[in-house]
Amino acid sequence: MNATIAGTRFSVLDRSRTRQGHAPGEALRDTVALAREVEALGYHRFWVSEHHGVPGVAGSAPTVLAAAVAGATRTIRVGTGGVMLPNHQPLVVAEQFGVLESLYPGRIDMGLGRSVGFTDGVRRALGRDKGDADDFAAHLGELLGWFEGTSPTGVRARPAEGLRVPPFVLAMGEGADIAARAGLPMVIGDLRGREKMRRGIERYRDGFRPSPWATEPYVVISGTIAVAGTPEAARRLLVPEAWSMAYARTHGTFPPLPQAETVEARTMTARERGFYESGLTGHIAGTEDQVAHELETVLKETGADEILVTTSTYDRTALLESYRRLAAVVHGA
Repeated sequence: MNATIAGTRFSVLDRSRTRQGHAPGEALRDTVALAREVEALGYHRFWVSEHHGVPGVAGSAPTVLAAAVAGATRTIRVGTGGVMLPNHQPLVVAEQFGVLESLYPGRIDMGLGRSVGFTDGVRRALGRDKGDADDFAAHLGELLGWFEGTSPTGVRARPAEGLRVPPFVLAMGEGADIAARAGLPMVIGDLRGREKMRRGIERYRDGFRPSPWATEPYVVISGTIAVAGTPEAARRLLVPEAWSMAYARTHGTFPPLPQAETVEARTMTARERGFYESGLTGHIAGTEDQVAHELETVLKETGADEILVTTSTYDRTALLESYRRLAAVVHGA
């Protein structure tokens, strides 16, 4: 067993990616089913995401989905990766997580991001604009204040006040500095941009100020990891997502995941091909031995405390098999 890998927590973020030929509701049920499976495999957390107006993602209400996941599981920690705080009033977010923690005590995580939607249309529909992301630090402080009972309004957040729901900051852009100043654990990605990720981690650790929520830095690195019996099979797991990303870059909308065979049979423009090939590179993908070697390297480079696996693909059976194989790498089976 590799001591570096064995000493690291491994968790899962499932984005409830829709698939061509399948209804959005099926993606949500798939997410709940996957949570039960990865709990049995010994993963530490299971998180869900927030996206609005995206054809390829069914997960638009993460606290609602987290409740379904927590209700379907028994021991795994459940949370969000993340709730996009600029889209919501901090009081309402505190209330939602207070309800979750009250229903499933000791199992709920509060992952928080600062995105305000992918397009101008979505932002308008949410009543937000890009500038709202600049208020993230203030919104974060207000949210934590509702749990601590320090709001100057005289209002009390019920049932959140007095509860300890661990907050995590999704570190996009300035997020590392915000997490450090607030003294909170940080989630940073992705594995494809190792140098940028290392710089963000260093900045976070250098600027970390202990808080009532965390006495020392805690780093979660996130990204795609695919494990299969051959390198070729592992690479095919990456194909649907790589194509969806390439399509989004060239057509302006993020589509449901296609089958790998459909993508491989496509005639692509040079621009599409460029984005597609780029989307297949930089991830951790291969056999168990190859993935173990890559994981050991990235963990030594970053000193991360935890890895959040964010893999999406069309073939849910192959996805679960990838998580099984990764669990065997982690646990030394």
